Amino acid sequence: MIERLQLYLQRLSPRERWMVIGGGIVAVLLLIVAIVLPLQSRVSATQARVVKKRGDLVWLRTMAPQLSSLQATRHPTLNESLVVLVDRTAHEAGFAKSLVGSQPSGDGGLNVRFEKMPFDLLVSWLSTLHEQYGVRVDSATVDSASEAGTVSAVLVLHAS
Repeated sequence: MIERLQLYLQRLSPRERWMVIGGGIVAVLLLIVAIVLPLQSRVSATQARVVKKRGDLVWLRTMAPQLSSLQATRHPTLNESLVVLVDRTAHEAGFAKSLVGSQPSGDGGLNVRFEKMPFDLLVSWLSTLHEQYGVRVDSATVDSASEAGTVSAVLVLHAS
């Protein structure tokens, strides 16, 4: 095959020979630029992605015990209605006088209204409701009250 190519090139004039050789070189360079370089960059990007995914997998494996312990501490289902829970825990926490109203909402939630409620106590109580009973706050409107450190709040609570 190489001999046939040499014979072909020898039959050409010197100018044609340079054009065929130059065209072949340009074709090879175009092939490298159009196919090999993009393919190599994709391979490099894929290798980098694999390295990142392996790092993520190592991290997930180290976090698995913590994640499983979180799953084990799921919130218990409420044995009482949300209205009763809110009223009972408000009395236990000592701020029942600040609880001025609670009304069930149509979607299984509870609208709760507080006046002159110490802000720190409200946040602590909401944290306890969430951690011990799985109650979440869907919305909250909190305004400062006349006394320093107290607020008026309207909350929408839902049991998880």
